Amino acid sequence: MGRPVGKVPGTQTGNGSKLELENRMSVMSWRRSPLAARHRALGSDLEDWNGMETAWTYSTSDLADQHEAVRTKAALMDVSGLRKLHVVGEHAHHLLQLTTTRDVRKIYPGRSIYAAILNDAGKFADDCILYRTGPNAWMVVHGSGSGHEELLRSAAGKNVAVLFDDDLQDLSLQGPLAVEYLSKHVPGIRELPYFHQLQTTLFGKHVMISRTGYTGERGYEIFCRREDALEIWDTIIGEGKELGIIPAAFTCLDWLRVESSLLFFPYDNSQMYPFENEGPGDTLWELGLDFTVSPGKTGFRGAEEHYRLKGQERFKIFGVLVDSDHATSEGDELWAGGKKVGVITCGMYSRLTKRSMAIARMDVAVAVQGTPLEVRGANVTATAIAHTITFDDPKKLKRSAK
Repeated sequence: MGRPVGKVPGTQTGNGSKLELENRMSVMSWRRSPLAARHRALGSDLEDWNGMETAWTYSTSDLADQHEAVRTKAALMDVSGLRKLHVVGEHAHHLLQLTTTRDVRKIYPGRSIYAAILNDAGKFADDCILYRTGPNAWMVVHGSGSGHEELLRSAAGKNVAVLFDDDLQDLSLQGPLAVEYLSKHVPGIRELPYFHQLQTTLFGKHVMISRTGYTGERGYEIFCRREDALEIWDTIIGEGKELGIIPAAFTCLDWLRVESSLLFFPYDNSQMYPFENEGPGDTLWELGLDFTVSPGKTGFRGAEEHYRLKGQERFKIFGVLVDSDHATSEGDELWAGGKKVGVITCGMYSRLTKRSMAIARMDVAVAVQGTPLEVRGANVTATAIAHTITFDDPKKLKRSAK
């Protein structure tokens, strides 16, 4: 999910530095949240992300408790800051075939797929989930990259419309008990396969429920109208209390994504960690996202450069397992053999597994399981090893379970 600017690092408190907080609060959100009162009641100042009022933290609950709820029970998150676009018309599939890395001809109505969007230089511009909602109708959900602009650029001269939908809200119910709760209200939800969606009703409201998420757990995203979001939120939180379902803030996703190897544009990218004498932009080979290119696909924007750049990786995204009982911080340095070999982009400490883990950009030569490393940071100085990701559920059995 590239599913944020001025983002707080994934620290234990999630509060970040005073300067980071002030920078975030100084950004004016032009997208208003129908759940603003609920988030404020939970202690959020509603800082900006992607132009949207976003509950980065809740002062009334601990991030460790929120993380534990997602891993062991379930939690409800407001991820409506993701941008939703409807792509409709006779040439809808052609537009997505040109703009994204997936062969969308293989996606049937009711199915979705994770995809990347490249620029002309073959570098990562955004990621998204493509939902096919009809024969000539799709929904594209993306984060804070240039996905919207890339789609509009490709749409010129085609029989297709790209429509931004800010009425649609996205409530994400994630965790092993999410299906237990929803099965009481939504017939067939247990049989819904991973990366599929259904049009249904929930509490008498028309919704689209998708078996997707950004946590590594079995979870569901509930797309609903703005006018229905408050009732759906209140009902799930109220009824779900007996199952241990609680609200979780946006920063909780940092902890979950580290364990589950999920990147967050631009915080793992060269937009944040630029190379000397080079503009921003990373290849899918460097980011470990080359799997998003459908086998044999050509003709999408940046395709020739993407294939040409294979084997020319300047770094690799890789995991770090740290000998510490504290979380590392964004920007902490990695050293090996007396030289700097990488930088941590997001770290977390799990109370459940008693491990300090991180996502890092590191030299290709050291991005090998077990390579000894040293973390040099403001709050953590410790030995570590390079560790393959994912840390949690490496075979992805939980999120795809039947």
